[in-house]
Amino acid sequence: MKIAIVTGASSGMGKEFVMQIADRFNGIEEIWAIARRQESMEAMAPLVPVRLRVFSIDLTKESSLMSLGDTLKKEKPEIKWLINAAGYGKIGSVGSVNLGDEMGMVDLNCRALIAVTHMVLPYMSQNSRIIQFASAASFMPQPGFAIYAATKSFVLSYSRALNVELNKKGIYVTAVCPGPVRTEFFDIAETTGEIPIYKKVVMADPKKVVRLALRDSMMGRSISVYGGAMKALRFAAKAMPHSLILRIYKGLDLMKVKN
Repeated sequence: MKIAIVTGASSGMGKEFVMQIADRFNGIEEIWAIARRQESMEAMAPLVPVRLRVFSIDLTKESSLMSLGDTLKKEKPEIKWLINAAGYGKIGSVGSVNLGDEMGMVDLNCRALIAVTHMVLPYMSQNSRIIQFASAASFMPQPGFAIYAATKSFVLSYSRALNVELNKKGIYVTAVCPGPVRTEFFDIAETTGEIPIYKKVVMADPKKVVRLALRDSMMGRSISVYGGAMKALRFAAKAMPHSLILRIYKGLDLMKVKN
């Protein structure tokens, strides 16, 4: 059986990947949707033309990861798509966000992503695809969003290296680096702080971000960046010293204080 696995599938980008993969790729017979909120995933089942199998698990818990690994060993599916979309961020300076959330960002955004990728790889065949969710935040340090940006820098570096390692096996890895996207992500992020106005201005449509990510993956691209503003940001992060970028951030913070 040829399947796709999507983490973070109960909402946002993960949910959109489930919908678009089910709609666009006829060879996929089943999608494994992984997230904590079972009811949200089950509500998608009537909306997709393939069987949706729901795994209501917390990927930050070792017991959940082991149960997923046991299912893979038992059923030995042929995995054509892995979408690692699970993740979250909390706005706020280091130390102002509680320690559980600071560690949780690392656990879900990095450790769980590594674990799921490691477990899935033995079941991926030639011409399979992995999409890892990085972020435009991965391009540079981000004061006020420091831990989240650091986790996404890790994901970007890891994904690019993994793409080279798996190339000889015909497995392609794409790091998706969107800017702000109109999803529930910021409902969680803003529980500890407020998103800057300049990020609200460039909010992207999740359908368009996912559509481009799937296209870039099929074209074998190692990075997918949606929108002119985020492409410009990526160029600026390459062209400008990060010390200068951090001074600009500091200037923006001073402007907020004065206002």
